[in-house]
Amino acid sequence: MNRIRKITRLLVALLLLHLSAGAQNFVSKDIRIGLFSSTPLEDIRAVSDKGNAVLVAETREIVVQLAVKTLEFDRKLMQEHFNENYIESDKYPYAKFKGLIDQPVDFTKDGNYAVTVTGILSVHGVDKKRTIPGKVTVTNGVVQISSEFKVACVDHNIKIPKLVFTKIAEFITIKAEGKFNSLK
Repeated sequence: MNRIRKITRLLVALLLLHLSAGAQNFVSKDIRIGLFSSTPLEDIRAVSDKGNAVLVAETREIVVQLAVKTLEFDRKLMQEHFNENYIESDKYPYAKFKGLIDQPVDFTKDGNYAVTVTGILSVHGVDKKRTIPGKVTVTNGVVQISSEFKVACVDHNIKIPKLVFTKIAEFITIKAEGKFNSLK
């Protein structure tokens, strides 16, 4: 787990250097990311508070990354099956999103902004262009994001065996939320 944290910190540092050096940057190390799947037979829930994100105000670039193994399920057996059989987290350890906020946001002024973010969602080794709805809230210089969207398992080559097809939904609901701290 310490190795994952070190790699994540290095990634965040590299992203900050790569993204507009002179812009106001925001970072978060505790983005909450959850997933939910519902079928008539079973609901599946998982959550992690260990998502990392970088936001560059001037360019509206945002990068969010999650070490997949940090997702905690209600039942350990579900977690094991998810990591080993479906998402193959040893082979594909991270889920990532890198995109641009489509609408202007004044990060210096308090307000609520309904936004979409267009970019690339990388899950299970498959990159997929997505436009994701969300909300940006600025309060006293603190930036908060929230989003809810669906991901089709088939879009990321996540195979669901016919034996358990009735237990796992074709679409997984993803929720993300968190606060950013300014680096300036």
